[in-house]
Amino acid sequence: MSETEKKEQKEEQKGIEDKPLFTVKKSDVWKITTVVLAVLLVWSLFFRGPAGAIPTPTGAVVAQQPTAAAPAARVQVSADDDPVKGDKDAPVTIIEFSDYQCPFCGRFYTQTLPQLEQEYIKTGKVKLVFRDFPLTSIHPEAKPAAIAANCARKQGGDEMYYKYHDKLFEGGGQVLNTETYKKYATELGLTMNKFEQCLSDQSVAQEVDNDLQDGARSGVQGTPAFFVNGQLLSGAQPFPAFKQLIDAELAK
Repeated sequence: MSETEKKEQKEEQKGIEDKPLFTVKKSDVWKITTVVLAVLLVWSLFFRGPAGAIPTPTGAVVAQQPTAAAPAARVQVSADDDPVKGDKDAPVTIIEFSDYQCPFCGRFYTQTLPQLEQEYIKTGKVKLVFRDFPLTSIHPEAKPAAIAANCARKQGGDEMYYKYHDKLFEGGGQVLNTETYKKYATELGLTMNKFEQCLSDQSVAQEVDNDLQDGARSGVQGTPAFFVNGQLLSGAQPFPAFKQLIDAELAK
C-alpha cells in the first residue's frame, strides 16, 4: 500500500470516529421536550399522590381531611340575680350585656329577640338574663335608664322589669331623661313616690356598676354582647347565629 493510500485510510478512519452517533433535527426538539415533560408529570403523580395528600416518611399517602372549626371557648360568666325572661330551668341560658342607648342593642331587640322568644324562650328551651353594661362615655343616659328599669323590677319583679325594658327600647325616638322614666313608670302603674326615691338609691346604682364590672371581667368590650351557655357572641347578630349555637347545645 502506497503512502498516499495509507494517508487516505487514516483520514477516513478519523472521520468515522468524529461523527456523532445520532443527530437531532431542530424540528424534532419540541417533540422530545413534550415527551420529557410528560414523563416528569407521571413520575410526580406516582410518587407524590393525589392533590391534597400528604406523603409519609415511608412513601405511603394519607388523605388530608378538612379541619373542623374549633368550638368557641366557654367563659364562666355569672347571671347574678338579674332579671330572667323564660323558664328558669331552661337548658340553655343566654346572658345579655346591653346598653339602653346603644342603637345596636335596639336592633337586636327589634330584629332578633322576637324570633328567639317565639322559637326558644316561649317553648321553654332558652332563658334570657339581662345584665347592664352602660357605655357612659358615649351614652350618658344609659346608666340612669338601667337604674330606672331596676327600680321598676323592685315593684313588680322580673315581669315588670321586662315591661319597662321594652318601653325603653320602644321609645320611638323619645329622649331618655328623668321625665321619660317617670312617664313610663306612670304608664305601667308603678307607685311613683317609691319609684322616684329608688332613682337616687345608691344601692341600685351599685347593682348596675356590678353588672358592668362582671361583663368586663368576662371579656365584654362593647354592646350588645351575649353568652350562650358561656359561649361569647358579640354584636347585634342575626337570628341564625343564635340558632346555630342554641341547637348545638340542645343536641348535647
